[in-house]
Amino acid sequence: MRKTCIFSGSSHPQLVEAICERLGAKPAKVDLGKFACGETRVEIHTSVRDQDVFIVQSGSSQINDNVMELLIMINACKGGSARTITAVMPYFPYSRQSKRKMHRGAITARMLANQLNVAGVSHVITIDLHASQMQGFFQCPVDNLVAEPLLAKWLKANVDEWWETVVVSKNPGGTKRVTSLADALKLSFGIVTTDRRRPYVSHSMYNSVVFESLGADGITDHRGSEADAEHAVRRVDGESRDHIAPLELDFAHRHTSTRAGGDHLESAGRRRPSAVRASTAAMAPAIRNRLAHSSSDTSSSPLSRSTYMDSVGGEEEPIVSEIPVDPTLRRAGTALGIGQPPLDEDGYEEPAGDDDSDERARDVITGRLIQGHIVDDDDATSPSNWSTRSGSNGVQNGYPGSRSSEDEPLPEPMTESFMSVASAHSRMAPPRYGLGGTGDATASDEEEEEALKDPDVESTVTLVGNVRGKPVLIVDDMIDKAGSWIAAAETVVKRGGATKVICMATHGLFGNDSLRELDMCDEITSIVVTDAFPIPEEKRQCTNKLVVLDVSSLLAEAIRRNHYGESISQLYQHFT
Repeated sequence: MRKTCIFSGSSHPQLVEAICERLGAKPAKVDLGKFACGETRVEIHTSVRDQDVFIVQSGSSQINDNVMELLIMINACKGGSARTITAVMPYFPYSRQSKRKMHRGAITARMLANQLNVAGVSHVITIDLHASQMQGFFQCPVDNLVAEPLLAKWLKANVDEWWETVVVSKNPGGTKRVTSLADALKLSFGIVTTDRRRPYVSHSMYNSVVFESLGADGITDHRGSEADAEHAVRRVDGESRDHIAPLELDFAHRHTSTRAGGDHLESAGRRRPSAVRASTAAMAPAIRNRLAHSSSDTSSSPLSRSTYMDSVGGEEEPIVSEIPVDPTLRRAGTALGIGQPPLDEDGYEEPAGDDDSDERARDVITGRLIQGHIVDDDDATSPSNWSTRSGSNGVQNGYPGSRSSEDEPLPEPMTESFMSVASAHSRMAPPRYGLGGTGDATASDEEEEEALKDPDVESTVTLVGNVRGKPVLIVDDMIDKAGSWIAAAETVVKRGGATKVICMATHGLFGNDSLRELDMCDEITSIVVTDAFPIPEEKRQCTNKLVVLDVSSLLAEAIRRNHYGESISQLYQHFT
């Protein structure tokens, strides 16, 4: 190609040579090095005046040096009066830091895009950005190529009965990428999600009480606080139960007349039905009294009475005072938003037919993960049998603060209510969501991997989709750590009944010993990546499962079409 210069950075010279070989050109001469102090040195030995310059520089293990080297090369070509400067970055560095996950956090990907613009870049070509919205960070055109056609071509050529394959996402964030491949190949797809179980509140929180009552005007009611404190002291000393006269009422509806100052209860000494007692037995006396008097006590508020965590789920306690019941109350036939079942001519519900069964419910499978591996449901090594979930060192049952494995866990809604009343959630743990209150603001591969490796945390894994007796293709944009990949592979094989698992991604980062860990997983048969990110030769030789696809043809065609002003839309289409 005339009036074209293709420069190679130090990150991936083999890829640049393959691109130039397909284009029938040679890499332009450039001298890259470092000064004695560690500064990057770049010297351009080819004339770039009025030339279309393409600088191929991908991320690598020396990613900071690669970024600085690319910026200096762009600025050097701009100073040499190049007509256009295109940065070809198969793997865009810092692409995972494309959003703010906490206050005082940095959107590093946007910062790098601004640095490229200041250096003088006029076009960017990359492959499979971690988030496609990152294209809005740049002030120049961006061609975000996809490796999906290459991966689909390998699947058709190397997997027997590939049309039976199920494409699975190892986390909800990769659903869009998975559904794109599944729709292109007319395949079924599934999702694997992991969720850490909520840790128990420490024992010190069970005996703590917030003595705070609010008046009708929103000002703290000190008299209510003192009454709550006295009530708590009586409970600790065992005096409260001795002075409570049990009174059980019948909440069955009666046709009684309403009289001014009259009693709505015909027989206060009758016992309540067992269903009603069971429904209120888990409530503290203060809560039941507050619910009973909510219609007449206008000065009450959600914080007017304290909630005692040790009374939740405890033994049944009698009601302190008489509860006025409105005779006009009726039990609702069904919850709001739920329609009544159809009735036949006799007034009874119609029998369920063959069309009423939901086959989709069978495609949802759950399992338990401990240290990133699937365990049996009756495995006694679960952290749920330990005394505490957070900050514990395995205290045995019987020690103060421990909970027996036979004790039922506290209901989550009641626990959350207590935490909101006590206002202790913000002091004990960081907020669950990041800025904006969205779940994806804090989701990251690093946090997921750390949770899977934590021996004190048990995770619940859920598989949505039918994979029984079928090969599974787990797809994502990059493979950095092995924990989530191994957990998803074990889930689809041990819980879902899949025949084999193929891990497929565009960028094979393989941090630390992740490639060796993936090779040791018996459920994984193949690991397919592209050479967009350079993989050292020593890592390639440590496994027989690794398959590296060449993207030089894709990048070479993108460079040729950009130089001649042709459309690149055909590069996104699947080919045979």
